[in-house]
Amino acid sequence: MDENFEPKIAAFVCTWCTYTGADLAGTSRLKYEPNVRVLRLPCTGRIDFSLVIKAFENGADGVLISGCHPNDCHYNAGNFHARRRFAVFRKLLEFTGIDPNRVQFSWVSAAEGAKWRDVVNAVTDEIRKLGPFTEYQKLIGDSFPFQHEASETEQNSEKEQVENVK
Repeated sequence: MDENFEPKIAAFVCTWCTYTGADLAGTSRLKYEPNVRVLRLPCTGRIDFSLVIKAFENGADGVLISGCHPNDCHYNAGNFHARRRFAVFRKLLEFTGIDPNRVQFSWVSAAEGAKWRDVVNAVTDEIRKLGPFTEYQKLIGDSFPFQHEASETEQNSEKEQVENVK
């Protein structure tokens, strides 16, 4: 395993609690691992788990899902809905060959900046131990026989767009 490996972690968080807790950690100048990229959603109950798969597809080594504590949801039962869906999703991960430890779930309230720091550090350490998630590309490689190959026109168009940006 690469000694310099630093995991990329996508965090899907609730706007009302976890995002605010993460903000509190920042404004309190609490130090935590910089590996997490926060994606704010109205509620964890709104997370479509295809977003989790998309995160892996785009290079994430791990995913953190975090929202309001049970009975504190601003949408009444969104976090209960997320917890039930997450239990089913873990079984789907196992079935597909994705290590379920690459997806973590936690509750962090708006007043728990220190807990956010601890969760981020723990998840980062766990994903660091698991190493880079290169298996995803292997898992899907043979599953999709109709890979889209860009035509020469599409490739030229992409090159032109990149040159225009420069």
